Amino acid sequence: MNRKRGLRQLDPYLEREKERYGHALPSREFILQVLKDQGVPVGEEILQRLLAITEKESELFSRRVSAMEREGQIMRNRKGDICVVEKLDLVKGTVQGHADGFGFLIPDDGGPDLFLSAKEMRKVLHGDRAMVREIGIDRRGRKEGAIVEVLEHAVARLVGRLHDDHGILFVEAENRRISQDILIPRGESMGAKAGQVVMVELIQQPSKSAQPIGRIFEILGNYAAPGMEIEIALRKHELPYQFPPQVKKLSGKFPSDVLQSELEGRIDIRHLPLVTIDGESARDFDDAVYCERDGTEYKLYVAIADVSHYVHPGDALDQEALNRGNSVYFPRRVIPMLPEVLSNGLCSLNPQVARLCVVCEMSLDSAGNFRNYEFYPAVMYSHARLTYTEVAAMLENPRGEEARRHRKLLPHIRLLNRLFKILLKARKKRGAIDFETIETQMVFNDEGKIDCILPVKRNDAHRLIEECMLAANVCASDFLKKHEQPTLYRIHEGPTPEKLVALRDFLKEFGLQLGGGDRPSAKDYAKSLEKIRDRPDAQLLQTVMLRSLRQAVYSPDNVGHFGLAYESYTHFTSPIRRYPDLLVHRAIKAVLRNKRYSPGDWHGLGVHCSQTERRADDATRDVESWLKCYYMQDKIGEDFSGVISGVTGFGLFVALDGIYVEGLVHISELPSDYFHFDSAKHMLLGERSGKRYRLGDRVRVRLVNVDLESSKIDFVLAGEVE
Repeated sequence: MNRKRGLRQLDPYLEREKERYGHALPSREFILQVLKDQGVPVGEEILQRLLAITEKESELFSRRVSAMEREGQIMRNRKGDICVVEKLDLVKGTVQGHADGFGFLIPDDGGPDLFLSAKEMRKVLHGDRAMVREIGIDRRGRKEGAIVEVLEHAVARLVGRLHDDHGILFVEAENRRISQDILIPRGESMGAKAGQVVMVELIQQPSKSAQPIGRIFEILGNYAAPGMEIEIALRKHELPYQFPPQVKKLSGKFPSDVLQSELEGRIDIRHLPLVTIDGESARDFDDAVYCERDGTEYKLYVAIADVSHYVHPGDALDQEALNRGNSVYFPRRVIPMLPEVLSNGLCSLNPQVARLCVVCEMSLDSAGNFRNYEFYPAVMYSHARLTYTEVAAMLENPRGEEARRHRKLLPHIRLLNRLFKILLKARKKRGAIDFETIETQMVFNDEGKIDCILPVKRNDAHRLIEECMLAANVCASDFLKKHEQPTLYRIHEGPTPEKLVALRDFLKEFGLQLGGGDRPSAKDYAKSLEKIRDRPDAQLLQTVMLRSLRQAVYSPDNVGHFGLAYESYTHFTSPIRRYPDLLVHRAIKAVLRNKRYSPGDWHGLGVHCSQTERRADDATRDVESWLKCYYMQDKIGEDFSGVISGVTGFGLFVALDGIYVEGLVHISELPSDYFHFDSAKHMLLGERSGKRYRLGDRVRVRLVNVDLESSKIDFVLAGEVE
């Protein structure tokens, strides 16, 4: 026994265990090492004897072993003996389902994905954590796996439509990656009718021999009811949409206006004619701007709502804001990050009322270079709530109606515009990429359905505000970097080596070249975009160049922002609707007090905020797709002109001119031939005919099917557009 006790003393993490847990149980690392040294699977009783686990320690040790089993470090064989997973050549990862029934295991170690057949996928649901054994190569040359053990079930609740098949009730999940139907026992339906949208709680997870079983706990209503598409998206993407009681309680304690006592230690800038400039439908105003001349220099004030004054680290408001990560903007409905008393009230820079803010005051020369800047907490007064349309009209016609209505503000707006032109020149000189994309706006009828879809034209007022916000964000990033205060940067990396090679090969086909060698800069991209701007295939080339770049994310590792051509960039200007901006405000305030701000794991926060941003994008995309399908329902049989907006191995996506709706021409609907997908050239090529369909080509299509359940629109070719 003494010899075995001595074995435990060899545990290199013994002191860590004592410090962390108050006891000296063997560490996970040491347990794994002892199991490996045995060379064979070991029963738990034998393992306890090997490690001299006392009777008093036995229960705690068993919990540790169970935790290691749940996390896939070890597993038990049919005899119940403990095996080291590494020794079994098993792969641990996350299951990713596909609408057609098959799936993949995405390995934790970054190795190649393992294909899971429909038979294997019957044992799991999308998102589950599993242990998989590689069993060979499938007929398409992919590594194939078989599920050995499910480590963790990811799906506890889901939203879907109830069906009745000859008395058998089941729910089809709205998330198409969950291809299994959920059986509903007769007594668990809440009286829901077939076709209704319901929420289901799983009472039995899928297994090798059984389908998942659930009970309905909420009936949302009829599928086509107004606003149902948003209710579905909220639940499908697990977006928090109701504030918990503790948040409501805390929200109820805020005063209706800024208190006199809150002005202490703040600079009073209520005399400055700051204004907000936003869209017509905006209700939360994060930012206000004002510009003045200071000799040959410009002084730009960007005042941002001081959300951090009201939302404190760790309180209920903060925890819920972190959970949400950002506000989500659906057509006709907003799911705010903060309760309305803050988002539309105390934190919104509404006109004609005092508001607390954090100011970035910048001095810029006539070339748009920063001379200096400073940050400080202040109290402000918005002198007007202006819209982009109003400001554009004021600038376009200084003698017009809008200019006359805001004649006192007109000189300041014109000065802002002058500075904007300077910043725009500096942007081009810097080499920031300026992709021309079309944003759309849905116009709804009284029944809550789309009446028409219109393009949103960005005018100089949009760009003016954008440049002011960019300037403040750059200063915030520089300020924190100079003071060595960790923060979340908004980073955007350039193309991966693989995507860069593919892009260069593609551009060669058009006699074009991207400069910069192995490490092109944003300026190289900008130069190429300038060269192709007037070409008839400009949209195609721009699309391929845009798709070669990575997504922007949040990270404490400052690698710069490729697209904007900034060495350092962060988000400071929207703390009402983005959690990273709130963190940046807290960091700036800490520096101003000669302190450090640490919310915990900066890397974890960056990953979380990036994920909530993607989640919001996916949810809004789902809603827009459904609304567009509903809009196209009565147009079946009609012909449209459009452009090929995507090319895949299964067909062509076509975006319709003037309607801004996208649908699929399946490969089986192309003229009789064998078509092969060339991913490098973004093209489908006919084997016999040589006919090719390429990204950016113009086509005529006929609408043949609209599927509301899957939000899919199907076209067939109706003759090509020259």
